[in-house]
Amino acid sequence: MISVNDLRTGLTIELDGEAYSVVDFLHVKPGKGAAFVRTKLKHLETGAVQERTFRGGEKVGRAHVETKQMQFLYSADDEFFFMDASTYEQISLRSDDLGEAPKYLKENMTIGIQFYQGRAIGVDLPTTVVLKVTQTDPGVRGDTATGATKPATLETGLVVHVPLFVDEGTDIKVDTRSGDYMSRA
Repeated sequence: MISVNDLRTGLTIELDGEAYSVVDFLHVKPGKGAAFVRTKLKHLETGAVQERTFRGGEKVGRAHVETKQMQFLYSADDEFFFMDASTYEQISLRSDDLGEAPKYLKENMTIGIQFYQGRAIGVDLPTTVVLKVTQTDPGVRGDTATGATKPATLETGLVVHVPLFVDEGTDIKVDTRSGDYMSRA
């Protein structure tokens, strides 16, 4: 058990048998009355964000979320299959469980899978991934001074805006947090 006064962003806690991640917190000490902690909590399985207020000094349970490095094997229909490289154990996750992750997954890519009480609840993507441009319009010569961009379709089906000099077949770095082009790889 930990005190709500010790909450920090990114900490995982357990409330009512469910695991939550602390997104934001604020310690409030009013001039009159007792101090309290106002939090924003993200449910680890559903992704829903809720606000919750705790009295100062209240205790909450710490949720132990384990992250295992697993290799993405393939996808079939709505399921994505991963393998633990050390035990060769395979698991499958539905696209609902993965959120935005399928846009960045390539075969044989190693990512972190989060487990809570033995169940896979989500993925921990690297901050950047390298993907190949499969389709984009050719850039027009002389338009580079304006910093113009054009849409490009990547090998996973993700569409990002890239500078005009990027052509088909080019490997580019994409930020998985925002889905934006970063640089050529």
